[in-house]
Amino acid sequence: MAKYWITPPELYRELDNEFHFDYDPCPNPRPEGFNSLLIPWGKMNYCNPPFRKTEGNTDGTTAFVRKAITEQAEGNSTVLIVTVPSYINMLLEAGAEFRPAGRTKFLEVSTREPLRSPSPTILAILKGSLNHNRKYAEILQENNLLL
Repeated sequence: MAKYWITPPELYRELDNEFHFDYDPCPNPRPEGFNSLLIPWGKMNYCNPPFRKTEGNTDGTTAFVRKAITEQAEGNSTVLIVTVPSYINMLLEAGAEFRPAGRTKFLEVSTREPLRSPSPTILAILKGSLNHNRKYAEILQENNLLL
């Protein structure tokens, strides 16, 4: 039997109070044969997609992100909760600006051969902001998270 991971109710309530959701493309329990990737979504959606393709679904997070982008083009909004490496949240909390960098073909140091199967990359830009960054650095230091 597939495992499902639901959003903590207090987090959902907080988000719903802000966004007023009218549709959940990943309901729990999911009705037999239901596939929200094949149907239109609501005007304001909350999406907690399966994190892995093996979690009771043949489509992972990327498929739901693509569908949310398609829905956005139709004028609909979606709040997605997705897993990310912890350093992404750290960068966001420090005020980083993100830009897509495509699939960067890094070069092997000695041969200069490009990486054959590059992963998607982003640029994280931390601009000097003494007040914000100093406060965040102090928080990291207090919690022994700085090197």
